[in-house]
Amino acid sequence: MADKATKDCDFIHIGKQAITTELKALQILLNEIDERFVQACQAILACHGRVVITGMGKSGHIGRKMAATFASTGTAAFFMHPGEAGHGDLGMLKTGDVLIAISNSGESDEIRTLLPVVKHFNIPLISISRDKRGFLPKSADIALTLGNSEEACPLGLAPTSSTTATLALGDALAVALLEARNFTSSDFALSHPAGALGRKLLTCVQDLMHTENLPIVRQQTTLNDTLLTMTTGRLGLAIVLNDDDKVVGIFTDGDLRRKLSQNVALTTSIGELMTRTPKSTHQSMRASDALTLMNEHNISQLLVLDKGSLVGVIGIHDLIQAGVS
Repeated sequence: MADKATKDCDFIHIGKQAITTELKALQILLNEIDERFVQACQAILACHGRVVITGMGKSGHIGRKMAATFASTGTAAFFMHPGEAGHGDLGMLKTGDVLIAISNSGESDEIRTLLPVVKHFNIPLISISRDKRGFLPKSADIALTLGNSEEACPLGLAPTSSTTATLALGDALAVALLEARNFTSSDFALSHPAGALGRKLLTCVQDLMHTENLPIVRQQTTLNDTLLTMTTGRLGLAIVLNDDDKVVGIFTDGDLRRKLSQNVALTTSIGELMTRTPKSTHQSMRASDALTLMNEHNISQLLVLDKGSLVGVIGIHDLIQAGVS
C-alpha cells in the first residue's frame, strides 16, 4: 500500500503548489513593509554595539542566517540561542546593543524569559512575528510583522511560508542597511578573505604582475633585435620606451605575425611598427577589474604604469592561474 501511495503521489504538482503558497506569503509580506521597517533600520544604524538576533527552533535557524548576512554586509551581528541565554549566555547582550527577536506566533516562552533583562538594560527590542497580537510584539519597541499567510505544509504545522517570509525580511533589512552605510565591494571583500570570492575581490594587480627582466626596447630598436628581446622576456610582447623612459608603445606576438605576413624588413625600427598608447592599468586595481578590462578590449596583457613609467606587466594567464575569473 505504501508503494502504491508513493507511486500515485504527484510530486511536481505538490512541489509547485508549495512554492506558489510561499510566493503568496512574500506578496503578503510586501504589504507589511511600512514605516516600522524604516524605524528598524534607523534603530540598527544608531546602534553603537552589536545586533543580537534570537529565535527558537526554525526561527532560530533563520536568525542564524540573518546574523551571518548582517555581519558580512557591514552590520556587526551574532546569533544568541534563547534557551542558552536563559542559562548564562544572556551575558552576550550589553547596553548599546539592539536585539531582534523572532517568533512567528509572538509567544515564545524562551524569549519571554529574557525580556525583563532586556528591558533592565534598556536595549532596543525589534520583534519579527506573524502579527501584533502576541506578547513579543506588544513588548517590542518596533514590531515588524510578516502578515497572516498560509504555511506551505498541508498540515499547516511545519514552518515553511513563515520562515521564507522571515528570511526575506531579514535580507531586506540587510540590503537596506548596506545601502545606507555605502557599503562597497571592497568592504565586502574584507569580510570574505578566503576562497574564490576572496581571491577575486582582494587580489590586486600588484600581487600578480611581472616586474623583473621586462622585455624593454627603444623606438629605434630594429625588429630583429626586438624579436630577441621578446624571446628572452617570454611574455609575448616588447614594451617600447622613449629616451625619458616613458612608455610610448607595445609590440606583441600578434603584431609580429601581422607584420611578417606583410614582408616587413627585420631592419625596420620598432617605433614604426609598434601599437601606440597601449592599454594600461595601475598597481592598486583589483585583479578581477583588470581581467574585465582585458576582456572588454580583447587583449591578453596590460602594462602596469605609475605616472607614465613602467612598473610591471600582467597577463590574462596570470589572472587565470591565480583563480581570478
